Amino acid sequence: MTSITAEKAPDPVGLYPHAKRVGNLLFLSGVGPRVKGSAEIPQGIEAQCRSVFENVKRVLEASGAAWEDLADVTVFLTNMKEDFPVYNKLWAEYFAENPPCRTTVEINCLPTPISIELKCIAALKE
Repeated sequence: MTSITAEKAPDPVGLYPHAKRVGNLLFLSGVGPRVKGSAEIPQGIEAQCRSVFENVKRVLEASGAAWEDLADVTVFLTNMKEDFPVYNKLWAEYFAENPPCRTTVEINCLPTPISIELKCIAALKE
């Protein structure tokens, strides 16, 4: 197993790597929408969705993977009723072709005051 730190992604909020490579699989720790180098959190679900997708891309790139390598994504939303329609529309925009498997669940809070977090698995090319 290899731990990966993505220099262009926001620092983890705890003691864990951005990702772990096991064989040709890449497991990303939960990724949120915080801005690299600060505690800034984009305001509104659309801005948070776009930011979290970009942060996932940064971790993938640091790991030698690409957006298209995502195989499975678990999405955590803190307000399914209000945020799902916007998130679902943006998901379709970002994954217009060959979307990964997806599970979306509502939770009552996340470790920081964010509305969305993604947990991803990617398949790396050999």
